[in-house]
Amino acid sequence: QVQLVESGGGLVPPGGSLRLTCAASGRTFSSYVVAWFRQAPGKEREFVIAINGGGGIRYYADSAKDRFTISRDNAKNTVYLQMNSLKPEDTAVYYCAASPGMFQRAPVAYDYWGQGTQVTVSS
Repeated sequence: QVQLVESGGGLVPPGGSLRLTCAASGRTFSSYVVAWFRQAPGKEREFVIAINGGGGIRYYADSAKDRFTISRDNAKNTVYLQMNSLKPEDTAVYYCAASPGMFQRAPVAYDYWGQGTQVTVSS
């Protein structure tokens, strides 16, 4: 029902910034919770940040609270992740995911996933 495509990843030095984009298709997109997850090699997939359908409620992992911002433009079926003050430990594949239900942190709660975009923080 919903298809998601991430873009905007790349190589950035420590302290730099990136903006990731999640482009969605689906007529009920505005009702979906959208979250960003990340996964580094050899590690479990980790919740980062999420936003409710209307865009007024946000949920954060501790690693994201001071440096990352999530927003959405439902008219464009798009969610953004602004990442500032990036650190080497932020290096991972970043995925956006959508769920029609109530917010949850667990990856298994999300029905729809993008293909991922690589973020590498290195000097």
